[in-house]
Amino acid sequence: MNARRTHPLADRFWSRVSGFADRGVLWWTIAGVLAVIGRRRVAARGLGSLLMASALTNVIAKRVFGGDRPLLADVPIGRHLPKPPITPSFPSGHSASAAAFATGIAIESPRLGAALAPAALGVAYSRLHTGAHWLSDVVGGLALGAGVAGLSALVARPGPTPLDAWAASGDDRPLPASPDGSGVFIAVNRASGTSVLRGDPVRVLERRLPLAELHLVDGDDAGDDGDPAAAVRAALAREHPPRIVGICGGDGSVAAVAHEARAAGVPLLVVPGGTFNHFARAAGAASVDLAVDALQRGEGVRVDVAELRFAGGPPITVLNTASVGLYPDFVAERERREPRWGKWPAALIAAVRVLRRSAPVTVIVEGRRALVWTLYVGVGLNDPGIPAPMQRRRLDGGVLDVRMLHAGSRVRAAGALAFGRRTSTLLRRIRLLPKRFESFTSESIEVLVRPRHGQPPGFAHDGEVSIEEPVEASARTAAPGYRTTVRIVPAALDVYRPASTNLDKQRPTAAAARSPRP
Repeated sequence: MNARRTHPLADRFWSRVSGFADRGVLWWTIAGVLAVIGRRRVAARGLGSLLMASALTNVIAKRVFGGDRPLLADVPIGRHLPKPPITPSFPSGHSASAAAFATGIAIESPRLGAALAPAALGVAYSRLHTGAHWLSDVVGGLALGAGVAGLSALVARPGPTPLDAWAASGDDRPLPASPDGSGVFIAVNRASGTSVLRGDPVRVLERRLPLAELHLVDGDDAGDDGDPAAAVRAALAREHPPRIVGICGGDGSVAAVAHEARAAGVPLLVVPGGTFNHFARAAGAASVDLAVDALQRGEGVRVDVAELRFAGGPPITVLNTASVGLYPDFVAERERREPRWGKWPAALIAAVRVLRRSAPVTVIVEGRRALVWTLYVGVGLNDPGIPAPMQRRRLDGGVLDVRMLHAGSRVRAAGALAFGRRTSTLLRRIRLLPKRFESFTSESIEVLVRPRHGQPPGFAHDGEVSIEEPVEASARTAAPGYRTTVRIVPAALDVYRPASTNLDKQRPTAAAARSPRP
């Protein structure tokens, strides 16, 4: 291998691959993307396997087996790493971490594991190409990492995907039933959820609700033809408006149509049709069939919402979270690259760029100045102990759940945002996550956001990002910025949801309720 001549660009590529995997940065980045897209259990399994394999490799195996590394004199100079490693050779820590992470991911999601396998093998090969390890070191590391991940499945068995997770709420509420879809207007955003594999929800809706009016829109188009909320607003303005409105789309589309349903005082049918469907899952509509079941039986619940208002602007209905900081930066960067790369590659590229280049945001919260990586405002109570709540755990309660991650280590901030409560607690105990985390509840909150480098940071709400122009400095603030307020609106919206007894029956067999795949 050392005698084979390779192009300098190939040498540089494999050197950078090896360097990006130092200290698990590559795997932490991928895990962060998985967590952001709602696959926290998958990310936690991969990270847990990586940490166990890394500890076993570096603390025990290298001390027991050790061995000298290849002589750099035998390796072409163009392949040398900038800082050659000096620890014992066997087994390869990079290979063990790569195999452990990819195998851990595969245990929870075989498709994701298969997609990551080339990256893991590429990292392992990079250690050979750069002369950092012998072939036996790499093979031993791969075997050790895969074995550790496999053993983890015996300790903590893989769980189902959280499609059947719903939020707690008050009493079930009877709503108008429509067994055949009469009086129902459903806007279907065809641009939502195109990055995931699922059955066509339109076919299920047409079959089960033959009299419902389905209005197909393409969210990529400009104007009302590409706006689900505009389609619903036009339908409600008719001489004979629908008595029930529905939306099949992602969280942004659901929030926009929820605003129109609130204004008209009609109940809302939420059909999961996006990539993440945070609110649909919280409301018990983990599948198209579950949502239709609730409509046909007239089962529902009254939920809290939040109103986000920029200074001088109209209110915006928020169903899950509003935030400023790393997450809006990530969303804006991903959307900018998505037309060229597709959603998942764009998400990975965006995560890397944001973690490397984003700066903390200066905010003034209720008159108190803070420099933060993120400020999250959740609608209703979320899981405690995590800085980035994505899916509400209560549909009522009348409070906002505010989380602030103060500025500090960039890597630790990324880790804190990436993982769930149990994993975050463990990592905090071993001092891998920051303690600069603050949370409190409130019925309303006022936030002044100051510009970064002269540009206003984006403010995200339910996966959509708004960019506000800075306002002039005032006696209260020393620099220009924009002001926004978020307030809870209790019991503001009726949403179709299977009754609690039906939800309990569905939980063990949620997979059977999913729409059939093509």
